[in-house]
Amino acid sequence: MHTTDKTHRLETTEIAPRVIAWESTRACDFACIHCRAKAQKDPDPNQLTKQETLNLLDQIAAFCKPVFIISGGDPLQRSDIFEIASYASSLGFRVVMSPSGSNLTAETLEKIKGAGVKMISLSLDGSNPQVHDNFRQVPGAFNLAMKNMALARQSLFPFRINTTVTQHNLTDLFNIQKVAVDMGASEWDIFMLVPTGRGKITMEITPDQYEQTLKFIYNASLTSPIPIKMTCAPQYIRVIAQQQNESSCTDLAKPHVGGGRGCMAGNGFCFISHVGEVFGCGFLPVKAGNIRNQNFRQIYQQSPLFLELRNHDLMKGKCGMCKYTLSCGGCRARALAVNKSYLEEEPYCPYNPIKD
Repeated sequence: MHTTDKTHRLETTEIAPRVIAWESTRACDFACIHCRAKAQKDPDPNQLTKQETLNLLDQIAAFCKPVFIISGGDPLQRSDIFEIASYASSLGFRVVMSPSGSNLTAETLEKIKGAGVKMISLSLDGSNPQVHDNFRQVPGAFNLAMKNMALARQSLFPFRINTTVTQHNLTDLFNIQKVAVDMGASEWDIFMLVPTGRGKITMEITPDQYEQTLKFIYNASLTSPIPIKMTCAPQYIRVIAQQQNESSCTDLAKPHVGGGRGCMAGNGFCFISHVGEVFGCGFLPVKAGNIRNQNFRQIYQQSPLFLELRNHDLMKGKCGMCKYTLSCGGCRARALAVNKSYLEEEPYCPYNPIKD
């Protein structure tokens, strides 16, 4: 990093993640066509044990109290998941859970609430069975999603709708938003596909469609009765700034409401796999370390990968010369998938910093 040793030591000791996603298992009844994890029917026998997970939570709590996302696969396929969630909550973490593919019951929701989980995420990738079921590769998945939403609403349990945007459902976003609102979702979180796992580059929308989608989401957010959040779309911050006629580089460096720097991989966020591997995010398949042989704090603060991801001076191409670098940063996972380097420019951003 381009800092003095003293500054570097200060930065290292103060750096901590605000959000951590833990892949509790890869076991899942679904086989979604975009799945990052390549989820499978049975759990990996090498997945973190309960005791290893509790030790990890202690390591995290030693220096931060993050939002702790329990993802999968399907977390509910772990028999110890409620005990783990409860322990994370007792440490002061804000715990949320993504029970993908589960047939929820009122009893299960009570157990989740009893474990201190504050919100669940439910996936909706189409506004009707034809679109959603084809995406999820399970007949009846749409009806199950609607049932789970209705049950969560009836149980007064806050839930968020996650939607992954691909060519498959690009023209259905307006209708998906309507379903989310009508079903009582607390917020709508839109994921822009990153081509990893089962997700393929051919599933991604074009750069122009990407840009138009971000503008559509921005305009929709102005009148939406529920908050709309963007994930894996760092240039959304640029689009907001342009739409609001903001051009001050100083302002752009400040955190935006609803998120900080666009790409948070290793920079406020990290992903821990079912076998203890630590990544910048779940879509960036470059390991920073493994909690089975290293302390989590050491990995997060000192791993060469994370140090590079936090150093915007190392970014190449358009991202390296762009005035939105600090606030956006481009998707490092998409840069790796397309350009074979996580420091290369964001390949799906049509913005040309030279002309601005």
